Amino acid sequence: MKIRAHAPGRCGIVGNPTDMYGGCVLSCTTQERAFCELEPHQQETLFQNEGQHSLVRSKDDLRLRGDKLDILRAAFAYFDINLQTAPVHVRVWTEIPMQAGLAGSTAMLTAIVGAIVHWQNLQLNPYALAETVRKIEARVLGVLCGFQDQHMAVFGGLNFMDFYGKESLEQKDDEPLATIEPLAERCPAPPLLLAHTGVQHHSGTVHKSPRQRWEEGDVEVRSGYARIMALARRGKRALIEQDWQKLGEAMNENHEIVAALGGSGVENDRLIEAARRAGAWGAKLAGAGGGGTIIVLVKEYERVVQALRDAGAEKLLTPAPRPGLTIEVEH
Repeated sequence: MKIRAHAPGRCGIVGNPTDMYGGCVLSCTTQERAFCELEPHQQETLFQNEGQHSLVRSKDDLRLRGDKLDILRAAFAYFDINLQTAPVHVRVWTEIPMQAGLAGSTAMLTAIVGAIVHWQNLQLNPYALAETVRKIEARVLGVLCGFQDQHMAVFGGLNFMDFYGKESLEQKDDEPLATIEPLAERCPAPPLLLAHTGVQHHSGTVHKSPRQRWEEGDVEVRSGYARIMALARRGKRALIEQDWQKLGEAMNENHEIVAALGGSGVENDRLIEAARRAGAWGAKLAGAGGGGTIIVLVKEYERVVQALRDAGAEKLLTPAPRPGLTIEVEH
């Protein structure tokens, strides 16, 4: 039996980064996906990721080493599977630009978890799957993150997501589950475009300072994020009513608040300004700042594309609602 699992990246349309603060986010998947292929083996356990590979002979081999195989080590360490008695070959790869603010690492981890869960015949509903992926990111990999990425990777599509009661990031057993409202079947997807700056970032690093300020009760951060939550709700209505002008205004204000709090970057702002000058309804960060990717609500496609290329965009992608975590089995 060979198991292939795959999951999409995501781009925050309005509302990020309030998924770290009990907020809400309007988000869409990328068309690009991350993949995990798991096949039971008779003799050995082998991990592979982009040219790197490692044999796993004992639990010591699941200790993190700071390389591209850590994502596999973390997932298998979390599930505490005896790989000596149940050896497997596991390979991962991705179409999603990594460290680009599109949750590519989370999509890959989601695919790995999906493959393991199917292989071990574990009964996890989609909410439990998303929570499990986040526990591995936060508790094993040590990533400071919210809840948008994991839920988009598992559920897929175009969603309005509410993370009320999850602002502590602790994932206590009695805290609320996320509320996921799928919108793809209710309204057409907005005309979106992604532009990657070519600069890599680590979302945990980008989020650290605002998180500290929020925990200390910083009025500017707290009021700013409260306003972004309101903008996400306004963006949902604009999306449903197909009012791209209002959706763009919500995106723009979302970005101005994040930028004022130090959450953007020179490369981000250059592309955002170029898109707006070219007539885009709105432009903002697609995820974390400090590099990464911007999301644009496009009015005149060719004009905006040319402006972004002239401004130095390394890669352009077109997001669209796509299925979440998908498991395929070959017997």
